[in-house]
Amino acid sequence: MLKNLKRYGEEFKAFAMRGNVIDMAVGIIIGAAFGKIVDSLVNDVIMPPLGFALGKVDFSKLFLAFPVNGEFQHFDSLDAAQAAGAVTVNYGAFINTVISFLLVAFAIFLLIKGINRLQAPKDIPAGEPTTKECPHCFSTIDIRAKKCPNCTSDI
Repeated sequence: MLKNLKRYGEEFKAFAMRGNVIDMAVGIIIGAAFGKIVDSLVNDVIMPPLGFALGKVDFSKLFLAFPVNGEFQHFDSLDAAQAAGAVTVNYGAFINTVISFLLVAFAIFLLIKGINRLQAPKDIPAGEPTTKECPHCFSTIDIRAKKCPNCTSDI
């Protein structure tokens, strides 16, 4: 039992210290910070002028209230509706979130496009081999590969 536990510990350490896991952790942390920046851009920079241009509309305050105790009521604000216990559909917040998503998706598109341009394949001289064998999983991979696409080991 102890031998198995030690072996699992060694396997977990090898797994956790692989470049992929650490890269993913860094990506998640940077992604969360980037998400906050994009949210601020949408809520504080893009939506106020857009709302002003559309007639002084604050998208974050747009809502639809369902009846309270079976009666339709008018609420002047989202806070008033929620204080009265009304069930609200906050479609303005949804609009802000969709715009945030589109900005993040576009930024990621530009980032990937730039990375792909930097990693453009270099021409391989004619007559030289174009593939090699991964020393870990023995699959055939491109000669230019630095990581095996099958087992993700560094080559």
